[in-house]
Amino acid sequence: METQLDPSHIMQTATAFWGSKVLLTAVELDLFSALGQTPMTASELGKALGLHPRGTYDFFDALVALKFLDRDGDCAEGKYRNTPETAAFLDKSRPTYIGGFPEMLNSRIFGSWGHLGAALKTGLPQNETKDNGEAWFEELYADETKLGEFLEAMSGLQAANFTQLAEKFDFSRYRIVCDIGGALALLSRITGLHNEHLTFTSFDLPQVAPHAQKHIDAAGMADRITVVSGDFFQDEFPEADVIIMGNILHDWNLERKNILIKKAYDALPEGGAFIAIENLIDDARRENAFGLLMSLNMLIEFGDAFDYTAKDFREWCSGADFARFEFISLAGPASAAIAYK
Repeated sequence: METQLDPSHIMQTATAFWGSKVLLTAVELDLFSALGQTPMTASELGKALGLHPRGTYDFFDALVALKFLDRDGDCAEGKYRNTPETAAFLDKSRPTYIGGFPEMLNSRIFGSWGHLGAALKTGLPQNETKDNGEAWFEELYADETKLGEFLEAMSGLQAANFTQLAEKFDFSRYRIVCDIGGALALLSRITGLHNEHLTFTSFDLPQVAPHAQKHIDAAGMADRITVVSGDFFQDEFPEADVIIMGNILHDWNLERKNILIKKAYDALPEGGAFIAIENLIDDARRENAFGLLMSLNMLIEFGDAFDYTAKDFREWCSGADFARFEFISLAGPASAAIAYK
């Protein structure tokens, strides 16, 4: 019997950006914060957000169908409320807010992905530098308020990975951990809570230091976490028993990846561990779609930057004389790639 072919998967993927844009626009409008703890009708919510009535029912009900809002009742009397997930992660009043990343996806990256074809043909980045030569990250790091908001949002996205690493990796034989590109020292704070014998160095650019110190002080961990400022290409890494990079290696081309790996090797003692937290692509390059899409995002953002497989990591680290390797699954598509000196 001839198999009946079905185009639904093609169509679902082809139109997936519709649902993505609905969610990203809801974050842009701060819809989830507006709802907060108070359910609203479509009319009330539309007025609160300053929306024209034509699109409100379609917009809010699309969010219901996509499982980003719940609704009690139907039609004009129906009242919309956050789901447990959107209440926790997309309401700005919550400490677990991660909306900064969707905000960046909406304001910057969504448009840049419209130029994927050009990126594939040229190998060149397709972000703001394409038109005006100005790097968005340079502008961000020059504005202390924006930088603080960005670091808060990015930290929230890594919390699950850092928690799983703290629980799954055996830190008992080590004493000093250095987080390269430590941002708000979240990895150090989380790992420190699970491993009271450890002390930490959080290494990042000078502009990041006051933001990191604020969070370290608030956590009462100033006696265990030291902020060190520097440029990880210009300065040597602080010596440590474990060196960790969370989503750092994928930002660079192979030459720079190898520089960072060699610096990690040089800063470690015999038996020390280098850990890279990334969305590692499976060796056969068939399964981890998110890792592959992230690598395309690195093309769009930086041109020659890319994500990689466990096999790649092992090969590069072997070239720097690391002797043994281990891989630990973390949250979702992420993994910890570990090289031992």
